[in-house]
Amino acid sequence: MPATKPNALRSPPASELARIPGAEPSAKLDAWWWLLVGVIALVLALVVVRPDPFLRIVIYVRDGIAVTVLTTVVAFVLTLVLGLVGGLGRLSKNPVIFGLASLYVELIRGIPLMVQLIWWYFAFPSVLQQVGQSFNLTFLERYRANPIAMAIIGLTICYAAYMSEIYRAGIQSIPRGQMEAARSLGMTYAQSMRHIVLPQAVRVILPPVGNEFIALLKDSSLVSVVAVADLTRRGREFMSTTFIPIETWSMVALLYLILTLFSARMVAMIERRTKIEG
Repeated sequence: MPATKPNALRSPPASELARIPGAEPSAKLDAWWWLLVGVIALVLALVVVRPDPFLRIVIYVRDGIAVTVLTTVVAFVLTLVLGLVGGLGRLSKNPVIFGLASLYVELIRGIPLMVQLIWWYFAFPSVLQQVGQSFNLTFLERYRANPIAMAIIGLTICYAAYMSEIYRAGIQSIPRGQMEAARSLGMTYAQSMRHIVLPQAVRVILPPVGNEFIALLKDSSLVSVVAVADLTRRGREFMSTTFIPIETWSMVALLYLILTLFSARMVAMIERRTKIEG
């Protein structure tokens, strides 16, 4: 008679595995990854079957892809920080802080992003130069705008206004009892917010924050109007020299689609891993 396995070595039944977060069959494979694989396969097929012009397009715009990713990631990190400051300001009981935070949110949300980018690149340097002339500051008089830096500032200032409202809504969704319990244990307001409220609020706001990242990635194409050599600008430069708009913009669209689909899948993965079990 064969010896039976000890209980400690026996594999748990599937019903028990299903209760483990991340072990569900649906968590192992996200079907939407196949869409990303399909788009990548389409791009590769176009490059192999018709290297002229599709391979030429990819080679020409590859540095623009790097600029797009860099601009988006840096602006998003800064947006998270500034948005948190704005969100806390919107919840502040200090009327001055609340008023300034609310004024910032209302003003920035009322101005189109393209107009803001143009202002930061063309108007802001002129303001600094005039200040330098007024106070005889040579380094300000000779100031010249860096396109990528101004684009990141413009994207950050704009998206942080929306992120402030996301933070505010997330913090307000946490029951007041959480803060009261933390304060009753001797924590300060800052400690309660840092250790109790914000960790829970971050889980709540993760889906809209992920959507903001994807929106920021797509809106980063607007920085091409302020001399940033991103993916869109490089595509426009290629088209202006070859006069093949269909192939050029089809490939640029597919490259953007790869970036956004990959970002969406990563956001979905993070949401799944940090999901609050009911």
